[in-house]
Amino acid sequence: MPRKVTKKLQRDLKPDRKYQSILVQRLINKSMIDGKKLVSERAVYAALEQAAKKLDSEEPLEVFERALKNVSPSFEVKSRRVGGANYQIPFPIQGHRQLHFAYTWLVQASRARSGMPYSQRLALEIVDAHNEAGSAFKKKEDTHKMAEANRAFAHFARS
Repeated sequence: MPRKVTKKLQRDLKPDRKYQSILVQRLINKSMIDGKKLVSERAVYAALEQAAKKLDSEEPLEVFERALKNVSPSFEVKSRRVGGANYQIPFPIQGHRQLHFAYTWLVQASRARSGMPYSQRLALEIVDAHNEAGSAFKKKEDTHKMAEANRAFAHFARS
């Protein structure tokens, strides 16, 4: 099995029932716990509706896509051992991996909130991401700051 995820190894997802969007289907899959997809689906749909309502009369899918775009990182840092020292080397991220980080951070940030049902927490996190605030957006900013701080070691990436 190859180390990199080739096109052949990626699964083709069917779009979700309500919005016919693969992006929403991925969020449903990421927020699913113990294989309970229907529970996750209900929570995600409720969250998208609540997020759109909070941002006043926008289409829920557009709100979610904007939030996802705001949370998607364009750089990451990887540890690399060079001559006895460990360096954090910045690498650019493309497509599928950007979305993977965005979904993971959205779900983690919404689960970290407390005191309300998951759908409300996810809705608040989507609204925050849409407005470039919140934990998931902060995680992206921290990752970019790390990459910027370690830009001097970028030449180790090629060797």
